[in-house]
Amino acid sequence: MKAVVMAGGEGTRLRPMTSSMPKPLLPVANRPIMEHVLRLLKRHGLNETVVTVQFLASLVKNYFGDGEELGMELTYANEEKPLGTAGSVKNAEEALKDDAFLVISGDALTDFDLTELINFHKEKGALVTVCLTRVPNPLEFGITIVDEEGKVERFLEKPTWGQVFSDTVNTGIYVMEPEVFDYVEADVPVDWSGDVFPQLMKEGKPIYGFIAEGYWEDVGTHESYVKAQADVLEGKVDVDIDGFEISPGVWVAEGAEVHPDAVLRGPVYIGDYAKVEAGAEIREHTVVGSNVVVKSGAFLHKAVVHDNVYVGPHSNLRGCVVGKNTDIMRAARIEDGAVIGDECLIGEESIVQGNVRVYPFKTIEAGAFVNTSVIWESRGQAHLFGARGVSGILNVEITPELAVRLAGAYATTLKKGSTVTTARDHSRGARALKRAVISALQASAIDVRDLENVPLPVARQQTARGSAGGIMIRTTPGVPDSVDIMFFDGQGADLSQGSQRKLDRVFARQEYRRAFPGEIGDLHFPSSVFDSYTGSLLRNVDTTGIADSGLKVVVDASNGSAGLVLPSLLGKLGVDSLTINPGLDESRPTETADMRRSGMVRLGEIVASSGAAFGVRFDPVGERLSLVDEKGRIIEDDRALLVMLDLVAAERRSGRVALPVTTTRIAEQVAAYHGTQVEWTTTSPDDLTRVGGEEGTIFGGDGKGGFIVPEFSSVYDATAAFVRLIGLVGRTQLTLSQIDARIPRAHVLKRDLATPWAVKGLVMRRVVEAAGDRFVDTTDGVRVVETDGRWVMVLPDPAEAVTHLWAEGPDDASAQALLDEWSAVVDSAGR
Repeated sequence: MKAVVMAGGEGTRLRPMTSSMPKPLLPVANRPIMEHVLRLLKRHGLNETVVTVQFLASLVKNYFGDGEELGMELTYANEEKPLGTAGSVKNAEEALKDDAFLVISGDALTDFDLTELINFHKEKGALVTVCLTRVPNPLEFGITIVDEEGKVERFLEKPTWGQVFSDTVNTGIYVMEPEVFDYVEADVPVDWSGDVFPQLMKEGKPIYGFIAEGYWEDVGTHESYVKAQADVLEGKVDVDIDGFEISPGVWVAEGAEVHPDAVLRGPVYIGDYAKVEAGAEIREHTVVGSNVVVKSGAFLHKAVVHDNVYVGPHSNLRGCVVGKNTDIMRAARIEDGAVIGDECLIGEESIVQGNVRVYPFKTIEAGAFVNTSVIWESRGQAHLFGARGVSGILNVEITPELAVRLAGAYATTLKKGSTVTTARDHSRGARALKRAVISALQASAIDVRDLENVPLPVARQQTARGSAGGIMIRTTPGVPDSVDIMFFDGQGADLSQGSQRKLDRVFARQEYRRAFPGEIGDLHFPSSVFDSYTGSLLRNVDTTGIADSGLKVVVDASNGSAGLVLPSLLGKLGVDSLTINPGLDESRPTETADMRRSGMVRLGEIVASSGAAFGVRFDPVGERLSLVDEKGRIIEDDRALLVMLDLVAAERRSGRVALPVTTTRIAEQVAAYHGTQVEWTTTSPDDLTRVGGEEGTIFGGDGKGGFIVPEFSSVYDATAAFVRLIGLVGRTQLTLSQIDARIPRAHVLKRDLATPWAVKGLVMRRVVEAAGDRFVDTTDGVRVVETDGRWVMVLPDPAEAVTHLWAEGPDDASAQALLDEWSAVVDSAGR
């Protein structure tokens, strides 16, 4: 006997899950519903099966093919238009006309004994046997009445409660003789229970009803879809679960990684090659699909998560369904009954309320509160660029495909035949992405100079030597899972705001230039890069007095690329140095705040015990520098800026220093004392770089370990800052602790407040209104200065749904009070 599986329905009640996926392919316990149906057919010897398809037919065909993987023979009958339950089977008449056949839906989950059903049909000599089951709520189904012999007496499709006369319903599973096709007109919509069966009963044909024992769930609503998952996990339905039951009710598929410190409370299912990190909690009735990543602190309960989903740290999923290829970012919350379509982005700290539907390919912005369905709207990413270039989680937000498109867009903004310098840090992710970038550049008629693994300042310097621009790929500072793709202009500086917008436009329009075969770019690997860098550095930065000073310094290379430059540099400086952590460590391409702090403590211990003049610690890409004084005490980064400023200003006695407006106003006192002046810039690094490159600028810094040495470069360069510091200390003969002690203490506090994108403009207007008659500085954001000199600055983040606040006062309590006051202003506007 052959079987017919009806797989052509659109499943409109299950949207948005079925917006981009046919209903029979919806996974139940990480396996398509229709696969469960086919396995049931095979178990009962029904190996030859015709599948009727219509909506998204190619997806069904591509998934199951000819059925060989299941040990079955599958053929397909295509409907050009919906033909109804009977019309779709009539469409497959040619394959079914020789013998009785079984009809079953491809989107109902069941474990009925089909052999018993077929035997009943044969024993009764029926033309049609309808498989029936009893349900507590028959309103959504066709009610059927049978006599003592099993003969059908009456049908009623989808009754009201006033019409309910039985709890025995039609499951849509039938055994039929080929003669039934005589009652079905070809190529027109016809239904079995609404059209054919009433006619057969009118003519007295033998129609029987078989009441089956077992499980049956018509997966037609979101509620029934989630219930089906729970029923499979509870063992209420006899289907195959693909995986290993590692403890009662806890199923883990092949290749999945579950950290021992993750909490699994069964029954749950973890799909193949999924990864569950330490601290994640997955509770009962949750199904995690293939290749899903569940980050630390995430909580999932009664959640159905399809394949290739990223579940960010501290996110919370309860009773929801998440479509494939969706990214759920840090601390997002999806409530009970919500459904997220395929390939969506749910931003950080956003909340999707219960029963909300988010259709495929939509973006929910960070911090958003969504209480209505998102169907047509699609808030795309407004800007590619953040504070560190284009940043995101490796292979979640930043993929090789994105890297190729970005590089193609960047190349399109340059002339054919231009040269671009590429570089990376020592992480594997950066190495892989850089190869994709290089290929895209060459394919866009751009020549490439690849520096491979070099410190970030070296990449900038080399870019400025004849390249039209540069691309550096590094691990995001302090975030090991993320990467930054940084774009440089022809001077090695970060792209200006205008250039960023131009790249944004090309990327958004996907107007990529492609080279003809004879125009494909060349790839070069320049030699002596480090010698060139150190030679230029020593020629441009004043090193007089170093050799005669007798200074001893401790240098921590942090196992990063800065260690590639230091050996030859320290030898040429003639300084007595102890270098620690010089080797590259691929497993540590960046450091968390705790790792960096412990490294600084260790550096301080070595400085104090060795009698060194001071110690320095490079970040892994050689961009930023941290200091320890001769007593081994850590000089905090904001304090180190003032120490360096004091040293430079005291020696130069004129010129100006470039500092962001968030810097303590004590910097003005220090600069003025030595006859120099401060030029305040925005918090954007490219603005600081611009002023750093202007004539008359003697120093720049951001208070976060980034220092500009203008006589050598206009960008942050830890190695140049280190060389300048040695010279300054050697010539002044003062210790860092002495310099630190003569500078007044600063009291600057910072706070971040979540602010929805939609109210950011309103927030800034309210801040200006609240300022009243007080002095307002709009260099960047809004800085309000009180009459007593205290100030607060409010700045909306350009890339996240956050507002930043800084406040400075004569002491911490005063600064804290100012922060509290203006936080209330920001919060009131955001409500």
